[in-house]
Amino acid sequence: MTTTTGAPQLAPAGDHRNATRTIGAPLARALAVAPDATAVVCAGVELTYAELGARVRHLVGALAALGLERGDRVAVLGANGQRYLELYLAVPAAGLVIVPLNTRHSDPERCYAIADSGSRVLITDRAVAGVDAGVRVVDLETEYDRLLADAPEVPIPDGEDAPAEHDLAGIFYTGGTTGAAKGVMLTHGNLVANAFHFMACWPFTEDTRFMVVAPMFHAAGTIGALATIWAAGTQVIVPAFTPAGVLDVVETERVTATLVVPTMMDALAVEQRERPRDVSSLRWLSHGSSPAARELLRRTHATFPTASMLHIYGLTETSPIVTLHPDEQLRLDSPRAMSCGRPAVGVEVRIEDPVERTTLPSGEVGEVAIRGANVTPGYWHKPEETAKVLDGGWFRSGDLGYLDDAGYLFLVDRAKDMIVSGGENVYSAEVENALYSHPAVVEAAVFGVPDDRYGEAVHATVQVRTTVTADELVAHCRLTIAGYKVPRTVELRDDPLPKSGAGKILKRTLRDAFWEGRESKLL
Repeated sequence: MTTTTGAPQLAPAGDHRNATRTIGAPLARALAVAPDATAVVCAGVELTYAELGARVRHLVGALAALGLERGDRVAVLGANGQRYLELYLAVPAAGLVIVPLNTRHSDPERCYAIADSGSRVLITDRAVAGVDAGVRVVDLETEYDRLLADAPEVPIPDGEDAPAEHDLAGIFYTGGTTGAAKGVMLTHGNLVANAFHFMACWPFTEDTRFMVVAPMFHAAGTIGALATIWAAGTQVIVPAFTPAGVLDVVETERVTATLVVPTMMDALAVEQRERPRDVSSLRWLSHGSSPAARELLRRTHATFPTASMLHIYGLTETSPIVTLHPDEQLRLDSPRAMSCGRPAVGVEVRIEDPVERTTLPSGEVGEVAIRGANVTPGYWHKPEETAKVLDGGWFRSGDLGYLDDAGYLFLVDRAKDMIVSGGENVYSAEVENALYSHPAVVEAAVFGVPDDRYGEAVHATVQVRTTVTADELVAHCRLTIAGYKVPRTVELRDDPLPKSGAGKILKRTLRDAFWEGRESKLL
């Protein structure tokens, strides 16, 4: 059984229960049904499934040659690429545990994750200062391919030797936006369940060409990896995001689907309008990480008319999919266009009273709770933190939202981001949506700052693309939201707002300067 007090107990050999619920199963199917199909394309490298399978088997052999044993952790730090996909498949399939490291973290943060997870090996494309001398470091650029060439082809463990579905597959460290990073444990069953849920809601086929743009160290970066492989489709991996580079790849590789964050979506729309490409192959343009303003959705859909605009809501702790729009194309003038969609097939969502933990009726705002086979068993070596968020199989997300009478989920805020000003609750997402509807606004972050009269005042930090004044933005907000919700202060910036590796705006970084020396509600 998996425990949450530390490392999950690995299942005894032979306790595989359901071989289709382990990381090796999707690749095994693709090799059986389409060995000559293109599996992955990245920066001039193209591999068939037969070639990818051979590299994964050599990697399994190379990991064994490094002295790694079942259950050992392997940290990975690198840009998106075909090698990252190989590691994502081979490490868990070999009975080991992958520990993806955030490329935006500092070396001390990375060393914390390496030490906290007890990783024995670090495979990296860059130097990391301060790594413990006992950790074997493998250079991803100069040493990795040589290790594969020197290693024997070892069959991916199957049958009695294969991991069980409740064995740990990866430890994914959170970005630490609200405190110290936590290692989210995801099992083989969690990740495979996410693939099943995705496939039940999206039309993954052998013709799918899924472009990987989000960083692969994050759950969003590998959100469609197993589903695409199971369908024997193609993954088109982009090493780094630039609007021009991504659109060139969409055109040349005839990409059919992708997942981006709203700021990426906006940048792609701007680039496409200024320098059009043939992007008619694109059928699914989904966004995650944060809500997108209605005006952004309209502009993007007008720019990419062949693509359905989908909002996917998920968390690392849910592997990551929770909800998505099951409809091919929601009308952008419908209120539900601003929702996160309905729970994915296989996932349950309910809204809880944050104090009483009772289930709230439709239309009432409370904490979003999630249940399903995709939900984490807990945080690595953090039983108290685990107990705070898991209860009876339900994961308490920390997000505030409500369900409408048809089961569509609407997010209104993070619980810790809700502003209480003069006794009134202000949901930052509502204020941000008002700001985003102004054509000059690129990014907006709304949060509470100290106020001697009201306790907290509504503040907005905004990146703008054209000349606009703070007073003009305040006046614009007054047209659509109540006066007590309108920002009392607005900071204008030309540069992008700070973000986590997953592309989420780091409100805590912005907020800390205002609360320094005072007791913040986050402390």
